[in-house]
Amino acid sequence: MSTIELTRFKVAADHEAELLAARPEMLADFAADRAGFLAAQLVRLPAGEWLDIVEWESPEDFAASREKGGNLPGIARFFAAIESLVSAEEGTVAAVQKASR
Repeated sequence: MSTIELTRFKVAADHEAELLAARPEMLADFAADRAGFLAAQLVRLPAGEWLDIVEWESPEDFAASREKGGNLPGIARFFAAIESLVSAEEGTVAAVQKASR
């Protein structure tokens, strides 16, 4: 099963536009440079907090990505808009269920 990275962080209100503008380039950099990157969702929470949900093929792929940090311009630009880290967690997908229509 895949690995999920859950990163909760704060962004100052005057940096939200920067964060959102940097997101497409960050995802393009991830796709080009990060083995095992599958998908990402960015969730806006109350009080200037955000939750980034990133899916990796394996825990090893996530660990390798973490080691690279902000090594490319799009990733560095996204990280620069973040004011502070609230929490970071990693988990393994236990089950996948799609809604039926």
